[in-house]
Amino acid sequence: MEDISVQELNDRIAKGDAPLMIDVREPHEWNTQALDGVEKVSLGRFGDPDVQMQMRGYGDKEVVFICRSGGRSGRAAAFARQLGLTNARNLTGGMLAWKEYIDPTFDVV
Repeated sequence: MEDISVQELNDRIAKGDAPLMIDVREPHEWNTQALDGVEKVSLGRFGDPDVQMQMRGYGDKEVVFICRSGGRSGRAAAFARQLGLTNARNLTGGMLAWKEYIDPTFDVV
């Protein structure tokens, strides 16, 4: 279980079955716009022992990592899997794909 499309994530959110979502963009990107209900942990903080402990605590829970285009979130998902998160997933295309396919009003910097 690695990638999830914006369509699948949107469907799951609409059904009330949203996985844990972690936005790994930077604060200035979150401040522009972010999805409701996401946790915010920039990728640069993944080396922090407290963040790593938090990630390990998710265990086998499904976690979707989100960024602008899918690159940083792909790295975050791979790192999370190294920490033992067996259901870490990457949002394919990130918030740019969200804007293109789900919500054209979404503001992506």
